[in-house]
Amino acid sequence: MTLSAADWTSRIGDGPILVFGGPYSNLRATEALRREADRLGIPATNVICTGDVVAYAAEPEETVAAIRDWGCHVIAGNCEEQLGAGAADCGCGFEEGTACDLLAKGWYPFANARVSEASRTWMRGLPKFARFVLGGRTCLVLHGGTETINRFIFGSQGDVIRNEFARAQCDVVIAGHAGIPFAHRVGGKLWFNPGVIGMPANDGTTDAWYGLITPTAATIDFALKRLAYDHAGAAASMRRWAHVDGYARTLVTGLWPSLDVLPDAEQAETGKKLRPRTVTLTRVDATVGEAAA
Repeated sequence: MTLSAADWTSRIGDGPILVFGGPYSNLRATEALRREADRLGIPATNVICTGDVVAYAAEPEETVAAIRDWGCHVIAGNCEEQLGAGAADCGCGFEEGTACDLLAKGWYPFANARVSEASRTWMRGLPKFARFVLGGRTCLVLHGGTETINRFIFGSQGDVIRNEFARAQCDVVIAGHAGIPFAHRVGGKLWFNPGVIGMPANDGTTDAWYGLITPTAATIDFALKRLAYDHAGAAASMRRWAHVDGYARTLVTGLWPSLDVLPDAEQAETGKKLRPRTVTLTRVDATVGEAAA
């Protein structure tokens, strides 16, 4: 299977790459991550968002404006796909009648009413996939799965990830949608989900998550990183808009309002603090020579 994808190889620099998912209309988290990128000296050309710029929180149009002003790379999530088309629902993949589905009937109309036509036009122009090469490793950026944009894929689903790699035609997948950060090896390949910045990771803390990919002379390091930000301000913004729901509480409790989408393994980890971690792959480019990861 060949995936049609934008080629960012000529636009990604040699230094560290910052990757993140799901700003989710959370302007304060978005601004905090941009400050973090500046602190690390990472230019916008080396910053990648895996989609869902707009979702649960209270400032959808402002968050789109902040991402566009940043000038980072963005691929379309299901929310961009749906909002860009003027669709009636978020297309998140929630089962009918579940708590997540019922919550979406509140936050999606709120967001849909506040996104400008200019933002919708920008969303419609975003690529669904992107590729770049780093250290001889082909990296594929996607939102959910290779064939389904809203497929939930979590770290405990090794067989699912293995099957996705059979279609992905790459060494590394950088993914979004699932909301919980993880790095899962399949042989010499790596599925890397940096998590999201717009909501906590259901671990009982209020932090956001992002990923830092750092090439060295012999390796490529994939690190999952915490990001503290003004979560209280983000929750207060939702209250000011009378947009108070389970996600508003999540911003201050660090716990999701529903576990509908989670496999049993991830449900069992609810409220347990996640720890940053780093996974390393060996470079396979000409400067180092072929090596097993």
